[in-house]
Amino acid sequence: MSLEDDIAFFEQVPTLAALGRQALRVLAVGAETRHLQSGAVLFYSGEPADGGYVVFEGELLLKPATGSDEYTVGRGTLLGELALIADTVSPVTAIAKEPTVVVRISRSLFRKMLEGYPTAGGRLRDLMAKRLNGLTLDLKSVRERMEKD
Repeated sequence: MSLEDDIAFFEQVPTLAALGRQALRVLAVGAETRHLQSGAVLFYSGEPADGGYVVFEGELLLKPATGSDEYTVGRGTLLGELALIADTVSPVTAIAKEPTVVVRISRSLFRKMLEGYPTAGGRLRDLMAKRLNGLTLDLKSVRERMEKD
């Protein structure tokens, strides 16, 4: 794949698309591609997370540590969004369901990109604020329904 193909792929990932094309160019140049065989573990629940992964090809089975239902993600899914900007641990174990290709974006690369493109950081902040506001409204709605019961 060419650099332009990588940028175009990142533009299809909602969180990354908010950053803008020039910022995505930096990520595309510095990101690393990993190939996983079926059954290979990408990361384990509880491990420190130092970056994010975008599924480029294939599928990953995600197993939460809490015993919640497992679920599958595929092409264009960004895993570890919070790990791109903050210290955190993986809440799930990610296992390749089939031969899978992921693109890893390290936290250090992501932070360097934000330093070089502050407007991208502003767009990311706005996107996260919008999501947090939506989550807050959802939680309020759930609380109101629970109080009625």
